[in-house]
Amino acid sequence: MIEYWESRFSNEGAMWKFEPSDSAVAAMNLFKSNSIRKILIPGCGYGRNTKIFYNNGFEITGIEISKSAIEIAKENGLNCKFHHGSVASMPFDNDQYEGIFCYALIHLLNRTERRAFLESCYNQLKVGGLMFFVIASKAMSLYGSGRFLSKDRYEISKGLKVFFYDQDSTIKEFSDFGIVEFKEIEEPVKYMVGQEPIKLIQVICKKR
Repeated sequence: MIEYWESRFSNEGAMWKFEPSDSAVAAMNLFKSNSIRKILIPGCGYGRNTKIFYNNGFEITGIEISKSAIEIAKENGLNCKFHHGSVASMPFDNDQYEGIFCYALIHLLNRTERRAFLESCYNQLKVGGLMFFVIASKAMSLYGSGRFLSKDRYEISKGLKVFFYDQDSTIKEFSDFGIVEFKEIEEPVKYMVGQEPIKLIQVICKKR
């Protein structure tokens, strides 16, 4: 995945433009309403979904696999702490976070990696803290396309492997990590005029 994402960000730059997703706005409002200020954003990319937290006074630490993406984020005014590396190498620090926001990342990992990633996130979450994940849904038009890898997992383009969730797999995967709610959503594609919304699942977890 390192080569895939470094190549995309170095060649395409801010490919999704800079307007935050609706999910990032929802997560920010959820965190604010729960007095959460210190957050971790694994897979922060070039900052499209990070900037809204930064502009609203959150203390942010980002993790990003692509050095080029981090450079774009800094050029875009994101003066926060970044760890350059894969989420498979977590933890990068000994900090405890009040909130974790993870957008469209976990479904890019295989089953073993997903479990290890969730454990790493949960271990760095303070008691009472919230995690907000946005994951690929089997309702997506891409589900079943590309090269079959394993149940509900496909290589939809060279180097891009995606696991697609449904209700059962969402509950199963997040049940050990304080899942409190999840819902199917349609995420508008704001950077492409006339594009159909992406079908995703929002998952909220709380550490008790």
